[in-house]
Amino acid sequence: MTSNFFKDLHEANKNGVAYKNIKLKKKILAHFATHETATIAELSKTFNISIPKINESISELMQDKLVKDYGKTTSTVGRKPNTYGLEANSAYFVGVQVANDHLSICLINMKKDILSKNDNIPFLLENNEQSLLSICKEITTFIEKHHINKAKILGVGINLTGRINYRTGYSYSYFNFYEDPLSNFFEQHIGIPTFLENDTKALAYAEFSSGILKEAKDALFINVDNGIGLGILIDNKLYYGKSGFSGEFGHIPIFDNDIICKCGKKGCLETEASGYALRRKVIEEIKKGATSTLTKKFPDINDVKLSDIIHAAKKDDNLCIEAINYIGDRLGRGVAALINIFNPELIIVGGVVAKSDEYLSLPLKNAINKYSLSTVNRDTKIIISNHTDDLAAYGACLLLRDRLLEVTE
Repeated sequence: MTSNFFKDLHEANKNGVAYKNIKLKKKILAHFATHETATIAELSKTFNISIPKINESISELMQDKLVKDYGKTTSTVGRKPNTYGLEANSAYFVGVQVANDHLSICLINMKKDILSKNDNIPFLLENNEQSLLSICKEITTFIEKHHINKAKILGVGINLTGRINYRTGYSYSYFNFYEDPLSNFFEQHIGIPTFLENDTKALAYAEFSSGILKEAKDALFINVDNGIGLGILIDNKLYYGKSGFSGEFGHIPIFDNDIICKCGKKGCLETEASGYALRRKVIEEIKKGATSTLTKKFPDINDVKLSDIIHAAKKDDNLCIEAINYIGDRLGRGVAALINIFNPELIIVGGVVAKSDEYLSLPLKNAINKYSLSTVNRDTKIIISNHTDDLAAYGACLLLRDRLLEVTE
């Protein structure tokens, strides 16, 4: 059964009513989510609320099985008070990463523990109803396999590439052939509240939550996959923009070329600095007569995938190394512009192409030094992430959990 608290919270949100008792409970849960445990006296001091009132809320949260008594503190002075924290399996969240050729699904509990994860579910992303229904089927199968009461799953977060308005649930790049929000379609078929998210933003949030930030409050995450996406963190919060479409970094018209981008325009950064560009460049060079180990492995060179090129580069394939170097230089020009605009503390470069390590990072950093202002870039740290895009499924879970517990004044 869903706890009474979450039922009340849902009604409060739906009716736009801020119930004081719900707000205090939410603050307590949010505190436990960040600090793990606390005593009633510590909570009273933190929120400047009387101990009896805190005690009452803790008791009600324990009745709802959302909070657990973790026993006496380790204090050696005086009477030892009890500490309280989240009941880990009181609720669950499901995150789904929809990639071009597979799905990744993740299940976490209230304490952010990953209970299950499947990163290699066969799937082909096509903009049709059959592909859409396949996603619903795989999510349902995943949930049924774990025998979890649906009422305890507080949300399903689904990441899609392209333009997503997470606030309204509309997708403007994929599966936009229904008048109603796409999130409603998923919710009706899965039977659980469903929320959409842009895949780069979810991946960025997972990266930002991994401990990589340390003291940084302003950071950028660049997802160099088939396309190029950007996650923006400002004062420890993801920046979405008016309609949720911030971060279309790959579609900055930075090059004077005649290559048509998938967005329909010419000269976008993606046309020369993305995974699509890398694959296109390698295939074009091979067709012109360039030598590569890929020709022995693939009788039809058009069957080459992005991961094959990166693997070949790590095996000393000169053509692939040179192509990644080229991509790194072009990407560096775009990143230099971001540094000049944002002056960020930290830039994380991730995604499939980032797995090429120094073959990408060295020309990238050289271009940054060449095209950005030295007085601006000297305080920006560049990190190449080794995480895969499947971390985005975990990011979708985290976003659901953290938004549920977010306290707004």
